[in-house]
Amino acid sequence: MTAVESFMTAMGEKALAAAEVLRTIGSDARARALLAAADALAARSDLVLEANAADVARARERGLEPALIDRLSLNVQSVRAMATAIADVAALPDPVGRELARWTRPNGLDIARVSTPIGVIAIIYESRPNVTADAAALCLRSGNAAILRCGSDCLTTSLAIHAAFVEGLESAGLPAEAIQLVPTPDRAAVGALLRGLDGAVKLLVPRGGKSLVARVQAEARAPVLGHLEGVCHTYLHADADLDMAVTVAMNGKMRRVAICSATETLLVDAGAADRLLPPVAAALTAAGCTLRGDPAARAIVSGVEAADEADWGAEYLAAVLAVRVVDGLTGAIDHIRKYGSGHTETIVTENGQAAEAFLDAIDSAVVMWNASTQFSDGGEFGFGAEIGISTSRLHARGPVGAEQLTSYKYVVRGVGQTRG
Repeated sequence: MTAVESFMTAMGEKALAAAEVLRTIGSDARARALLAAADALAARSDLVLEANAADVARARERGLEPALIDRLSLNVQSVRAMATAIADVAALPDPVGRELARWTRPNGLDIARVSTPIGVIAIIYESRPNVTADAAALCLRSGNAAILRCGSDCLTTSLAIHAAFVEGLESAGLPAEAIQLVPTPDRAAVGALLRGLDGAVKLLVPRGGKSLVARVQAEARAPVLGHLEGVCHTYLHADADLDMAVTVAMNGKMRRVAICSATETLLVDAGAADRLLPPVAAALTAAGCTLRGDPAARAIVSGVEAADEADWGAEYLAAVLAVRVVDGLTGAIDHIRKYGSGHTETIVTENGQAAEAFLDAIDSAVVMWNASTQFSDGGEFGFGAEIGISTSRLHARGPVGAEQLTSYKYVVRGVGQTRG
């Protein structure tokens, strides 16, 4: 066993022990630890920003893409927002110990389904230091121990954020090992996590690019919760309001182009393409977005690049948008079913019947009507924060907050019944 493997195995053992404490500790202690962590993070703002400046400087020296540097960069407002999000998570109803259902059998057995923590959750993520705070907060609120492995680009920042959580845990009398951050950029640490740390890891959550998620899903020996791509669609129906079409399409694509809920394909109803597409395209191009369209879109708007087959399934994470004119509601649904990744889709229309048909037919994790795809977010859903978006059809789906990081057990109460 290498030194890294030995170190990681020890982290797993410590996390297991901490998880048993969290499983039985009361909600108030977990909430106190979170509030103390939020205060500590706010007090350490200068240290976090200093660490982040060092990470950003190294990233620029290495020639990282602007979108990745944007994900990495923090400012006073974003650190304050992280602290606020931690406090918001502390204020959430306790997801542990909830009675989800209860019934009595004819033989008198009383059966209850009760929510429980999952145990030890390993989160592997890239250049997003805010994930350190979000993941730690959600795991702690849901009674889980966490092992966090961030990308090397944000390690200095994440260590500074993690220190605030250690302070919060210790002030509430909880084990510091409840939230651990892998302190080395050695890639062998990821391999150790994927192998499950001798059974300590009960759930793996990858949050990052396609290659990271694909590797985790291919190599993991523990269950994986995550999504591979965010190929999100905005569909402008024939009965869409023009102003709303412009604002929803613009926000869905251009508010932040490098997040997984950004619109990557714009579908425009053939019945209103002449009315809708030119002003929407003009707003997008004026904002610096490159459009790649099918022949019908290019015939309506000049200057649109030709799209090829690969564009329809592309997650650009950049100011590039695929545009296709579709044959009504059925055409839009067929396109999304063929090319979508099951993440988030929205329809813009004033026709309630068409909207409900779209919401019913599309089986993505999040489906919307007259709202930007960028609302597909745990904070916007009232979860306080999110650990990521799940496109799985098992366990949790959509934004994953504290409630989604619990499992359940059955508690059966009898009076001496035996089975014949």
